[in-house]
Amino acid sequence: MVFSELLQAVRDNPQAVHIPAQWGQGRASFGGLVAALVYEAMRAQVPDGRPPRSLAITFVGPAAPDVPISFSVEVLREGKAVSQVLGRAVQDGQVVTIVQGSFGAGRDSRIAVQAEPAPQAKPVDECQELPYIPNVTPEFTRHLAMRWAFGGMPFSGNSSREMGGWVRLRDQTRIEAADEAHLLALVDAWPPAVLPHLTAPAPGSSLTWTIEFVQPMSTLSIADWCLYRAQIEHARDGYGHVAAALWSPTGELLAISRQTVAVFA
Repeated sequence: MVFSELLQAVRDNPQAVHIPAQWGQGRASFGGLVAALVYEAMRAQVPDGRPPRSLAITFVGPAAPDVPISFSVEVLREGKAVSQVLGRAVQDGQVVTIVQGSFGAGRDSRIAVQAEPAPQAKPVDECQELPYIPNVTPEFTRHLAMRWAFGGMPFSGNSSREMGGWVRLRDQTRIEAADEAHLLALVDAWPPAVLPHLTAPAPGSSLTWTIEFVQPMSTLSIADWCLYRAQIEHARDGYGHVAAALWSPTGELLAISRQTVAVFA
């Protein structure tokens, strides 16, 4: 199943969704996909005209592939302009992911500050791609293409504070508009920015993830290459704190991200 088909599966029946093993990430399903599925269930409970402003995501435990997973949503508060919503992904009676979201309508304001420009990066065709290699790279990378423009590949011994490059969904059989659910996958596709510091493979995973969306969202297609850059702010004792951002092909800021990651090395 491709990304859009899994989003549709949540809309059709949020109580019994199967994530195929081809979307795996070690013993778990790809976290960006799980977060996107929870978000899709949440968005269905929010009035039109209230786009997502921020999501706070906690990966409580691994969501196993090929095991039914259900999604529940609780509207915590619905004000005049803002809805506060809590979403859960549950598998075998255990919560595996929690998402707290703030959805808000725009309002008149005298404050307007433009985002800083996107960083300069080599063109997509000049950047090295992380290929999908069965039993070597995570299974979900068959669905997402990443081309390095900043820093080094995982486990390459590169000590740069930054990492990233161009990213998009690989499936181009049906070109469609991208939305915030797609941005979740594009941002989380990248490995923790601390992994290039290592010289040998070791597991690493996100503990918490906060992502903020710039609204109104720029018009975007799933065929477009977006630019991602992560910067390590601090890393010690097996944990790293990473700030990142995602830009459109034309340099418009799409999302601001922050993650706490655990590294077992």
